[in-house]
Amino acid sequence: MSYSACPARLRKSFMGLFALICVSAVFLLSWTARGQAPAKSIEDTWQGTLHLPQRDMRLVLKVTRAPDGALAGTMYSIDQGGQALKASSIGFQDGTLKLAIQMIDMTYAGTMSGDGKSITGTFTQGDRPTPLVFERATAETAWTIPEAPKPLPPMPADAKPVFEVATIKPSAPDQQGKAFTVRGGRIVTINTTLLDLIKFAYGVQDKQVENLPDWASSQKYDVDGKPDIPGIPNPAQLRRMVQLMLADRFQLKMHEEKKDMSAYVLSVAKSGEKMETSAPDSGALPGLVFTGLGRLTVRNATMQDFCELMQSAVLDRPVVDETELPGHYNFLLKWTPDESQFGGMGIKVPPPSDAADAPPPLYTAITEQIGLKLEAGKAPVKMLVVDHVDRPSAN
Repeated sequence: MSYSACPARLRKSFMGLFALICVSAVFLLSWTARGQAPAKSIEDTWQGTLHLPQRDMRLVLKVTRAPDGALAGTMYSIDQGGQALKASSIGFQDGTLKLAIQMIDMTYAGTMSGDGKSITGTFTQGDRPTPLVFERATAETAWTIPEAPKPLPPMPADAKPVFEVATIKPSAPDQQGKAFTVRGGRIVTINTTLLDLIKFAYGVQDKQVENLPDWASSQKYDVDGKPDIPGIPNPAQLRRMVQLMLADRFQLKMHEEKKDMSAYVLSVAKSGEKMETSAPDSGALPGLVFTGLGRLTVRNATMQDFCELMQSAVLDRPVVDETELPGHYNFLLKWTPDESQFGGMGIKVPPPSDAADAPPPLYTAITEQIGLKLEAGKAPVKMLVVDHVDRPSAN
């Protein structure tokens, strides 16, 4: 039966029902608009201030979506130069944003507000959680991201640089941490002993240096050296400059011997290595940074770089590289250290956590996370025997 053929009374009933449905729909739309605005898109520019004990840091997060629907995120710490940090993972579901930047061992998880104008959550780097609220930026409120400085070109590979000027001064008594870094073409160390400088310059571990005076492992120095050739030195050039400085300013004289001794041997596990390969010929120096005890981020480093860091900072004996891996790698390694580790940094490791989500021990983590194997054994090891050394000469 067609609508036009309906009796008049029945047609009136249909019309009344239709009007009721229309009124209900209008009411529902009005209630939705006023009380439950649909979730806003996450793709935008967000900004917030991270309140740390030492300082406040302004962060900008740009979230974009690729044609295939995948999200991408880039974070800028604009009070630290504004370098772009790409998110290694990012997701937005049911109003919750989650992202990670593996390079700096950082995660963020936050919930978007009902009006879509803010995200309230927690910024965690290493094992330090800090509240962080992002606000959706507008043309009027957006912070200016500083232009990243142009990277210095590398030094010619065949160059033999020396320090044109080098200052060596005792470290401040309350100075925290330890660092070897390159800043604007200058080589800088912070809180480093003579033993630290020798280990860096010659790629050895504490037990591979003999006959040093007591002050060589207790007196800490800050070094600031300017090379006589512009550009970023490669690791071999860096080591050579420090070796020459030690000979000149500390009057260091040594000879080399070989000795079979207890060591750790690094090799590839049966599963195969699981590390990301660095871009070839990037010219960047290796970056190996602890963001906490048992939290190590590695960028553009060789296996020899990794072994030298582990033997100088973490383990109590030399580490020998038998991986035969020739490339440069990026990875994040997380483990629960024990009391035998981090003696090279003068750190007393607290008792291990019994939390269910605590990372595994070092040897397990190395195999599970990066596909390598670290085992105790014996190996012929280079020994450096000190014949003569003085405290540093005046600047």
